[in-house]
Amino acid sequence: MSEGNSSGLKLVIFTDGACSGNPGPAAIGVVIKNEGKNLKEISHFIGNATNNIAEYTALIWALQEALILKAEEVFVKTDSELMYKQILGEYKVKHEGIKPLFEQVVRLASGFKRVEFKHVPREQNGEADKLARLGLKTNRDGRPDAKGVGEESPSSKG
Repeated sequence: MSEGNSSGLKLVIFTDGACSGNPGPAAIGVVIKNEGKNLKEISHFIGNATNNIAEYTALIWALQEALILKAEEVFVKTDSELMYKQILGEYKVKHEGIKPLFEQVVRLASGFKRVEFKHVPREQNGEADKLARLGLKTNRDGRPDAKGVGEESPSSKG
């Protein structure tokens, strides 16, 4: 990109949360892409939570990372129908534990010129799902829980 070119960064983000039990040990998975290439992958254990809290936490981490990357436009893909419909306003946020997370998503989303959300089938969210499940496993065996693109995956270290 040449200097003076103000075409903003556009990211495609996949998010997922995973729980072992509901509530139970929970983790998040996030994949941030630009022009089809992975810029960032996040796999992180978040402690005990419900699946919906894990889904929102993944989205919050993703939006924070997109702001850090100075993205202007984000296109978020999630397989959480509940979260998707709550963000669109089709469902009300009733759960007290979700309300502050929802409010944080709204605040973070206001930091972009454009934000679009799409509900996708679980099969189209495989990378984020794999990272969320890795976050659950990582907590049990004590390995590092995040990696940058180009780094060795914790699961490849034995």
